[in-house]
Amino acid sequence: MKTLLIIEDQVDLLNNNRRFFTSRGYKVQAAENLRQARRFLSEDAPDAIVLDIMLPDGSGLDFINELRYNGVGTPVILLTAMNKPANITDGFKKGANDYLSKPFDYDVLLARVEAMIKNAEHMPDKVVYGPLSIDVLSGQTYLGEEDMLLTQKERALLLLFVQNPGRILAASYLFGKVWGVDKLDDNQALKKTISRLRGKLSGSGHTITAERNEGYVLETE
Repeated sequence: MKTLLIIEDQVDLLNNNRRFFTSRGYKVQAAENLRQARRFLSEDAPDAIVLDIMLPDGSGLDFINELRYNGVGTPVILLTAMNKPANITDGFKKGANDYLSKPFDYDVLLARVEAMIKNAEHMPDKVVYGPLSIDVLSGQTYLGEEDMLLTQKERALLLLFVQNPGRILAASYLFGKVWGVDKLDDNQALKKTISRLRGKLSGSGHTITAERNEGYVLETE
C-alpha cells in the first residue's frame, strides 16, 4: 500500500482528498499545517506529497526547500490556487515535481500522483557515468572525489545528459525539464547554463556539444 501525505489547510478539502485517495487504496496522512506534516515525516516516509502553498504556519515552497536541503527526495505535487506562471516556475525551482491548479479534477490529480511515484521508483539514489557521480537525493555531484559545486539547474541538466549519453536533446526539451515551462522563452539562459556546465566538465573526458538546429549532446572527448 502506497502512503500519501496531504498538506492542506482547508479542512473540507483535506477531508475530501483523504477520502478520495483512501478509496483508491492509499494510506493517507492528512496535515492541516507544516507542523503536523513534519511530525508525520518524522514517523513515516510517504511515497508522495500533495502540498498547498499558502499554509497557516509557512509557505509550501519554503517547505520543499527544507525537504530538499535535508536530502528528502520524496516527489511533491503542488495543489494550489496560486496558478500564475511566476508561481508555477517558482514551484519547480524550489524542487516540486509537478503542479496542479485549483479547482482540479480528481482523476487528473490521481494520474499525476501515480506518475510521480512511478518515476521515483525508477530513479536510482545515485547516477554514475564514468568519473561523474550524482547523488539524486542530496544533489551533490562529483568529478572523481571533487565536488563540482553545481547550481540546481546545472545539476538538473547534467542528470538529463548522463541519462541520455550520445543522444541529442532538443533545447525546448531541456528548457521544459529544467525551467519547468513548456515554452523556450529565454534561449540565452539555457546557453549560459550549458556553457558553465561545459566548463565544469573539464577534465572529465566528456563535453556537451551543440548540434545546430537540433539541440545538445553529451559526448566523449
